Amino acid sequence: MSKFLLRSVAAAALIVFAAPSWAQNFSADVLSQNIRTISADDFEGRYPGTEGERKTLEWLQAQYEAMGLEPGAPDGQWLQRVDLQTLSANSQNTALVRIGGADAITVGTADGLVLRAMNEAGTADVDNLPLVFAGYGISAPERGWDDYGDADLTGKIVVVVNGSPSFGSPYRTFFAQDDYKADEAFRRGAKGLIIIAKTNAERSLGGRQRTIRLSPGTPELAVRGWMTPELAQGWGISADDLEHLDDAAATVRDLGVTLSTTIREEVSTLTTYNLIARLTGTEFPDETVIFSAHWDHVGVDSDHAVGEDNIFNGMWDNASGTVGVVEMAKQFADNGPSKRTVIFLHATAEEMGLLGTYAYTANPVYPLETTVADINIDMLPLSGPTRDVPIFGYGQNTLEDMLDVLAKAEGRYVSDDGQPEQGFYYRSDHFPFARAGVPALMPWHGVDWIDGGIEAGKAAWHARFGRVYHKPSDEWSEDLDFTSAVENLTLIYRLGRELADSRVWPEWKSTSEFGQVRARSDAARADRR
Repeated sequence: MSKFLLRSVAAAALIVFAAPSWAQNFSADVLSQNIRTISADDFEGRYPGTEGERKTLEWLQAQYEAMGLEPGAPDGQWLQRVDLQTLSANSQNTALVRIGGADAITVGTADGLVLRAMNEAGTADVDNLPLVFAGYGISAPERGWDDYGDADLTGKIVVVVNGSPSFGSPYRTFFAQDDYKADEAFRRGAKGLIIIAKTNAERSLGGRQRTIRLSPGTPELAVRGWMTPELAQGWGISADDLEHLDDAAATVRDLGVTLSTTIREEVSTLTTYNLIARLTGTEFPDETVIFSAHWDHVGVDSDHAVGEDNIFNGMWDNASGTVGVVEMAKQFADNGPSKRTVIFLHATAEEMGLLGTYAYTANPVYPLETTVADINIDMLPLSGPTRDVPIFGYGQNTLEDMLDVLAKAEGRYVSDDGQPEQGFYYRSDHFPFARAGVPALMPWHGVDWIDGGIEAGKAAWHARFGRVYHKPSDEWSEDLDFTSAVENLTLIYRLGRELADSRVWPEWKSTSEFGQVRARSDAARADRR
């Protein structure tokens, strides 16, 4: 841990203990009734671009107008427009590949290669570009790993392997994701990226031909592709190369292979909206603390049999988080403005791949370099009181240290989510902020129940998750217990208020993959501490 990080944690703890005791009166009954409203059948599962979206956004706007908050979207509006692009392959895309100066051969899906033009134009015109191999395609100096070094990738297509070293943790890292590999290749000047699917379980090349919804802010690579290890061997990447990837970082090498292709995707656009409310800060209005939650769910299933429930109401996921953010805003409004500006972001299209928040971070209304933190609420806990406050991404940043101080004052403790196989840190709206370098936190469901302990808490959580997650049965009922929701919201409010009334800038911890992204904007915060 760096000296600066130690100072940040210590300062956070002092501020938590020294701050005034702000009143909070989160009401389980108010949560329940408002969640009931927006998860009712007439909201049609809140799918983007439908009548359900219109009703949800109207309800949200009315809530914020009633509490006197300002519109926080561009041009003094409540809504931030989000245009979502869908790419559909016209046909199986092929490439002309030349190996070592030999005659070009046509390579396509049948040979183990899928190529897509995953950019806003949906086009690729690649002419005789050289291919280089870069191992996993990871640059993580904080973990002693760098596959790229000082290699110049300008105008080249980079071939990498999916996945990453374990780095000694059962929790996945962003380094393993295709999007990270695309980000890093693009940042270094590459024109394209091809990923080798290393194992049979990961070899889903056929699926890559399906329709793809493009994430806003996707790196504008000319071409992205996936290939089999067998094809890679013909291009100079041996089975031994793949077998020993975890032994040490790679050294970028030219494969002596060039690739040419022309791709034209069919592009369609769905327009939807984020809703943003603002409580302007009194002393540092250009510094922002963001609370976020996605308002959308998955809509109506027209394929259900007649007489079956076909509305995916999304009470838990995420009417609960949506109302949680609204109630958070009411607490801030009741207690008066803080020194920093507080933003309440209701994001669209989370269920499509976090797309509303990706749109925000690609076109931020408030600069990301002076965004203090994002605190995300997705699926409020529904149980009696708990001792634990699990979070996604435990060990990532100092927000958890601040939260832990607050939790311990209540006889509780912060822990990890306990499910490394789920990859939860990459599955909700805090993650696009983290990917953009903004410290982000998402509290989750406690399972260490005051009444019954961990055994009872885990059993109940797994039972509920299996019974209702992304199913029509995720509906409101009178017997829902919002005790733990009120507990968590109270802690999150206190954390948010501390951030909004302090000069603390939360930091990524020394081994986090997101610290190097945040560091690129350090100068913007240098005189703000």
